[in-house]
Amino acid sequence: MPKIVILDGHTLNPGDLSWSEFEKLGDFTVYERTAETDILSRIGDAEVVFTNKTPLTRETISACPNLRYIGVLATGYNVVDADAARARDIPVSNIPAYGTNAVAQFSFALLLEICHHVGRHSDAVHAGRWSEIPDFCFWETPLIELAGKTIGIVGFGRIGRATAKIARAFGMNVIAHSRTETEEGRALAEYVPLDELYARSDVISLHCPLTDETRGMINRDSIARMKDGVILINTGRGPLLIEQDLADALNSGKVYAAGLDVVSVEPIREDNPLLRAKNCLITPHIAWAPKEARQRLMAIALENLRSFLDGNPVNIVNS
Repeated sequence: MPKIVILDGHTLNPGDLSWSEFEKLGDFTVYERTAETDILSRIGDAEVVFTNKTPLTRETISACPNLRYIGVLATGYNVVDADAARARDIPVSNIPAYGTNAVAQFSFALLLEICHHVGRHSDAVHAGRWSEIPDFCFWETPLIELAGKTIGIVGFGRIGRATAKIARAFGMNVIAHSRTETEEGRALAEYVPLDELYARSDVISLHCPLTDETRGMINRDSIARMKDGVILINTGRGPLLIEQDLADALNSGKVYAAGLDVVSVEPIREDNPLLRAKNCLITPHIAWAPKEARQRLMAIALENLRSFLDGNPVNIVNS
């Protein structure tokens, strides 16, 4: 029976899921969080290690001679030195496609809050504002109808296409930019060059991976090519945008509003300029986190491990 260690299980399972199926597969230990100074001691002589955001560097991998398998409890795997693992014939697996619907749904939760400020108006009612006015209704912010507006989706993989389906249900026109074009994508959106997407979109939603090409793609220059009053949604990766440039555009009104579930450094730093920008919603990286999505993530991680133990590893990112 292999020794199995999970270094940071809390965000996946804060207590509403069960690790019991993992316990059946070996000598199992789960830590809620692991400081960098404790990584080596907690891995010890384990053969199987799972991580979400705890880094596994080349030095750490080299210092763990018993290590045979690394599982990442997320889709992105940049916290693991996958090349160093490959050099030792250690497969690294990730979790694809578990949160497609959850992230698409959350993208529209951010957009709809910008359009209607439901929370703010509910708070105003509870604070007595509705009881005090002579009219049958009131609103404290502009209200926006989405039907007929154009949404530009950058990155048209599973999540981008799921977002497009929701947008079409709202009566929006959908355009998309992607590294690859598919027939499924063409059925949902018009593929356009990125500059055209910037120029035509009333709403821009980011769903592309973080690469050297996409890092900082939303910046002073690209924002200048957008419509005045554009709305920006980012549930992808924080470093896709230059935060000071977006803050400046929000404060000037060039960008009407932004809904962000990710930032460049997480947890967010107190000096992040977006915390003081106008019309900027920021949520703490929770688009992926409905219980249903986390249950899928756990189930896929379990199957990844079972497949490895059976000699047929799957979802390997460093083969």
